[in-house]
Amino acid sequence: MKKVYYLKTCSTCTRILKELNLPSEFILQDIKKDPITLSQLEEMKALAGSYEALFSKRSKLYKEMGLKNQALVERDFKHYILEHYTFLSRPVIILEDKIFIGNSKKTVEAVKTTLLKV
Repeated sequence: MKKVYYLKTCSTCTRILKELNLPSEFILQDIKKDPITLSQLEEMKALAGSYEALFSKRSKLYKEMGLKNQALVERDFKHYILEHYTFLSRPVIILEDKIFIGNSKKTVEAVKTTLLKV
């Protein structure tokens, strides 16, 4: 599978997608317009190893809800990601059996390197 979970309204996501110039076989899912399903999240978790790896602690809601002062467990991370799209660290790029999470330079470079090998 070749898929990207992103926010169309996020300038960082759109910049990264433009920079990557992904082939047309990639499926793009705007998570605000088309929310993540439980099965999609479970598939991401299987590749990432945990829900926490998919969770954005930089989210505005994370701070507003005081979640940084709570001891969150996997069940909590799963719940919040499904509850509101802002809790997913974006973009999430799935390339066959590999997952790339977030917008760090290191992650974007790893996607580029992997795309060259495919």
